[in-house]
Amino acid sequence: MDIEFDPAKDALNIEKHGISLARAAELELLAYVADGRFAEPRFRLYGLIDGESYCVAGTRRRGMVRVISLRRAHRKEMQRYAP
Repeated sequence: MDIEFDPAKDALNIEKHGISLARAAELELLAYVADGRFAEPRFRLYGLIDGESYCVAGTRRRGMVRVISLRRAHRKEMQRYAP
């Protein structure tokens, strides 16, 4: 997956979640969920990185995925969206 992200946001994500937004490119996609809560069309991707469950929040820009956040997915999220 071709991705882009804000380097300042990446630093914050590393501090908060312990993982770089760059790792989103490694996501083995299991589920796509549209997120209509924002003016800009966004989505959440659920999948695996190194065998662990993760959630990517993102949007499409210039044909790429603009990564907004990357964090460990909650067990209930994985049960709901990627059983």
